[in-house]
Amino acid sequence: MAEPGIRSIPTLVGDAVRELRDLVADELALFRAEMAQGVHRISLGLTLLIAAAVLAITGLFTLLLALVKGIAVLVQSDALAALIVGGTFLVLALGLGLYGRSKASLSGLEPTRTGRQIKQDAQILTERRDV
Repeated sequence: MAEPGIRSIPTLVGDAVRELRDLVADELALFRAEMAQGVHRISLGLTLLIAAAVLAITGLFTLLLALVKGIAVLVQSDALAALIVGGTFLVLALGLGLYGRSKASLSGLEPTRTGRQIKQDAQILTERRDV
């Protein structure tokens, strides 16, 4: 009979295969979670860019209206008020556009944690193999 602490080679191989399968499954789950987070950040950035575009178009129409009123009235306060409103919309659009562009960076899709975890797991497996 085998001694109580010693396991057979088939048992050890089976354990190694199970641990490898579990490790790969965990790495895939981490990769999926990290990719989902990156896609969420990009979608937020794109949404902000669309909002910036809508505000920019609104600002442009207001500025055009201000220009028309300014030419028609020649230095009336209605035109100045429209210019202030149009300028405010353009400043908001610029701010949202710059913020959205920073959030829509493709570097957010890079799975950095997954790569770090795989390196760490490879190091642990190498240490176990050497023992």
